[in-house]
Amino acid sequence: MRRVLPVLLLLHAPAPLASGTVGVRPLVSASESALAPSRAAAPPAAAGASPHAPAASASEAKSHDAEAPTTPETRDVLLRRVVARVALAQVRKQDAAWHPDQRDCAGLIRFAFRSAYKQVAAERLSTPLWRDGRGRPSDFADAEVLLQQSFQFLGRDDATRESLRTGDVLAFRQEQDAGPIFHLMLVVRPEDRAHAPARVVYHPGEKGAAVRTGVLHHLVTEAPLEWRPVPQNASFLGFFRFKEWMS
Repeated sequence: MRRVLPVLLLLHAPAPLASGTVGVRPLVSASESALAPSRAAAPPAAAGASPHAPAASASEAKSHDAEAPTTPETRDVLLRRVVARVALAQVRKQDAAWHPDQRDCAGLIRFAFRSAYKQVAAERLSTPLWRDGRGRPSDFADAEVLLQQSFQFLGRDDATRESLRTGDVLAFRQEQDAGPIFHLMLVVRPEDRAHAPARVVYHPGEKGAAVRTGVLHHLVTEAPLEWRPVPQNASFLGFFRFKEWMS
């Protein structure tokens, strides 16, 4: 069951919602196969969210990056770059190739990663990217299983936060009467850090909701405590990185 949790803060002062928080205009795209619906997804709204996040279509990203050589040194950069473009594109308009049943926080990560590999290193998709709860290759994994099987814990402190790269993940666990709800946010950080601040991009989990984006630093300083990625927040599980990108 999808559960809706309180939303966070917005920087650019859109009209407040009834709950007293502010809404976020959506985050566009590539392709993920329709898989079993994902379970755990909680929906905060972004701190420092911007309705004008840069976006590029999947075809634009593909044509641009296809020209670059895919040596071991450049493949990592290209994968992260396309993950960022695909995730941010969903803010403007969610790609039709992203199956509606997959539109939650974990689904955004699966979709962005699969899209990036399809464009940059399609041969990797000869086997599934993810692992299921038993550690077996799988096209589908919910938020909890992604963390347990496919991502590596990096830390929870300020130093770890400053070292994050595009494609890394913030993870939260909120206790509910029906059981714990996991929520993931994808990090998008420019290769040139002086160019723009690190952002988070995420789907709040509610059916039909828009993808949202916000500045990571504002999430740290302005969000309700239960959604701050800081050590003092018991609901914050930490920062994680895709295991295949740990080297």
